[in-house]
Amino acid sequence: MILNPRGPAVKQIDEDYSSMNSGPLLAEAQRVFSLQQAHRWMVAQSTARERIARLDRLRAAIVTHRDATCEAMWQDFHKPAAEVQLTEIQPTLIELGHVRAHLAEWIQPAPVDSPWVLMGTRSEIRYEPRGVVLIMAPWNYPFGLLLTPLIAAVAAGNCAIVRPSEKVPNTAAVLARIIGDAFEEREVACFTEPGTELAEGLLTLPFDHIFFTGSPRVGRLVLQAASAHLASATLELGGKSPLIVDETADVGKAGERAAWGKYVNAGQTCIAPDYAVVHERVLPGFLDAAKRAIAKFYGRTEEERQASGSFARAIDDAAFERLKTMLADALGTGASVEIGGLVADAERYIAPTILTNVNWESPAMEGEIFGPILPVLTFRSLDEVTDRINRLGKPLALYMFSRSQANIERVLRQTSSGGVAINTVMVHFANPHLPFGGVGESGQGSYHGWYGFRAFSHERSVLMQRRGGLLRMFDPPYTRKTRFLMKVLRRVIG
Repeated sequence: MILNPRGPAVKQIDEDYSSMNSGPLLAEAQRVFSLQQAHRWMVAQSTARERIARLDRLRAAIVTHRDATCEAMWQDFHKPAAEVQLTEIQPTLIELGHVRAHLAEWIQPAPVDSPWVLMGTRSEIRYEPRGVVLIMAPWNYPFGLLLTPLIAAVAAGNCAIVRPSEKVPNTAAVLARIIGDAFEEREVACFTEPGTELAEGLLTLPFDHIFFTGSPRVGRLVLQAASAHLASATLELGGKSPLIVDETADVGKAGERAAWGKYVNAGQTCIAPDYAVVHERVLPGFLDAAKRAIAKFYGRTEEERQASGSFARAIDDAAFERLKTMLADALGTGASVEIGGLVADAERYIAPTILTNVNWESPAMEGEIFGPILPVLTFRSLDEVTDRINRLGKPLALYMFSRSQANIERVLRQTSSGGVAINTVMVHFANPHLPFGGVGESGQGSYHGWYGFRAFSHERSVLMQRRGGLLRMFDPPYTRKTRFLMKVLRRVIG
């Protein structure tokens, strides 16, 4: 039985999940969850200074284990240390510093205006923590996508249980050490044990909020689990993020940035450009620039690129086989290899690849690629492009290279996506002043900076009566005087 102060409804929930046929892992998860429930009100009442002290301990632990984090990710999927630093550790520290600098301001009650009929009152919004939260992180950016939401959860005054992906066991072990160094388990606890039993068991617990980053398929299951306890949820998912290059674009820059964004982390990035749609007049220049960038980043020949220490590998055999099959199917239906195409089973290597002669019905366009394969399509009319993009659902990101503000505004008006970057790719993720999140199939809710603090907070409305107000003039009994005042009110309000 989980002991908590939340009344008979939660007591019944506790009995429901305690009666499940649970093993030692779930029993341990229930123990820690109970511990955090008992401690949550103490954490909720913590001051900005106390929360900043927790964030400072987390920062110190991150710095202490920086080298171990890089080594762990190399062991897990050959991720280069420089990429770990640039795409995981440094953005996380930037986010932490931003939150630390602004937390004392964010935690304060926010006064709001009141209509004149509520004269004599004062209203404000108080940001209270949601309580005990669950954060489930993916494998592709296992460090940043676990610790960044955790920073927001701690800043907002929550207790948290975090679950790294089992696909990166070495990185998960380092994350567990970081969490253990920075927090007591009654504040934040990390569960790294492999297998679906623990993940599914955690979802049966009545968390106050669940933060999940992963696939839309699993996101639906997480949302169902949250609904069982009427918990709120933030879902960061994915989708086919397009890269549009119009006839006015700087094609040299577009090709280079497309190659960088697509092949960082071997394309295993939720906001990587999934495919490019290039105006037919500038296609040759775009392809030349992209191929030059690939040669510059990873080597001039296929052999040099395969031997490069700057290129990651597919995370596991299942991901490798999926990408290998998709590539073969695309080539079998008419696509051509402009560069790349090499696969090596022994090391789960798929070369940085560009495909042309691709149409919208190609196997490469059926779902999110999540790998180092860039299909390139052509267009003549932007209307055709936006219509096709919209048929593929709402992506997590949309990229456009253009010198025409009219074309940019047209695409923004005619499409929907989680975020947008113009004349660059992916770097919007690193701006803590911008909300990061999806829409529709690509997710719900957002975080980073202030938006992360809000995601892990309940905005509680508070109205205080300071002196007698106008509304008391309308108390029963409803006399002739009341009817007269109502006529006056209608004239004023309309």
